[in-house]
Amino acid sequence: MMTRLDGGMIWPSVPAAAIVRAASGGAHFWRVIAEHGVKSFFTAPTAFRAIKREDPEAKLVGDYDLSTLQYLFLAGERADPDTIEWAQRHLKVPVIDHWWQTETGWAIAANPAGIELLPVKLGSPTVPMPGYDVQILNEAGEPLPTGQLGAVAIRLPLPPGTLSTLWNAEARFVKSYLTTYPGYYETGDAGIIDADGYVSIMARTDDVINVAGHRLSTGAMEEVLASHPDVAECAVIGVADELKGQLPMGFICLNRGCERDHDEIIRECVKLVRERIGPVAAFKAAVVVDRLPKTRSGKILRGVMGRIADGQEYKAPATIDDPAILGEISESLAQIGYPHAR
Repeated sequence: MMTRLDGGMIWPSVPAAAIVRAASGGAHFWRVIAEHGVKSFFTAPTAFRAIKREDPEAKLVGDYDLSTLQYLFLAGERADPDTIEWAQRHLKVPVIDHWWQTETGWAIAANPAGIELLPVKLGSPTVPMPGYDVQILNEAGEPLPTGQLGAVAIRLPLPPGTLSTLWNAEARFVKSYLTTYPGYYETGDAGIIDADGYVSIMARTDDVINVAGHRLSTGAMEEVLASHPDVAECAVIGVADELKGQLPMGFICLNRGCERDHDEIIRECVKLVRERIGPVAAFKAAVVVDRLPKTRSGKILRGVMGRIADGQEYKAPATIDDPAILGEISESLAQIGYPHAR
């Protein structure tokens, strides 16, 4: 059971696999898996965060026979460790995070289930697949030491199956992907590679914020916030600050049925970030919201949220799932004094 054209239709047809598509939502997912004997389930982490929010104890899972399910594959955005652990605990199957792009057509980094599963490191899509020479670069295009955050790029040439140009737009292809770091394909993602060669994609490069000269990953902060027991889903953006350049701002969606004081939860979240990332993160501002603005494919519109918080002009992208959410975000920010008067 899969989602999109390349991953959901083309590749499964190669081994003549049966493809089942389902509406999102826990009960729909579990019913389809049970009725059709689904073995591999492919979806985005945001779908599981939504299920976790509505059914934190996964009580609906017990209503269906999911014994045929062998793997859960997550892709399309960063899979936070809390979501992976929740899925593993309740589905009792390997949860495989993998990273790729529409432009590549197949996984850049993954855990090769068809050969042999490697040890899982939560928050990492595991290791680069054969053909991909993944490097972490600084702003000058130089490789960074192990464990340092930077731009994720792929040393050319790209392997077979990836895009080689844009139709009737070769110059735009070169400018978009091959110019920033000569000799490399620019993925637009930021991340790290650890001593074992495991890749971690932390955020889009546009979502790496600069706080008083320190480059910080919003993805790392989101990972911490998501670990709070009352938080179902979250997003962190950078907002303009006259003194430090940027400061992180958190948006928190709570689990259904949570009736605790919002200010208390926010204080706990701020403390968590300070403890796990450090005072350098300068994470002090957050707001509880009912939902986050997303595209129809489930990607959070952090850039639009940042423009709202900074008081800049914005427009709802054509791909947004529900434009009304942007008004809700504006109202929530106004309650804590954003955008600041300049």
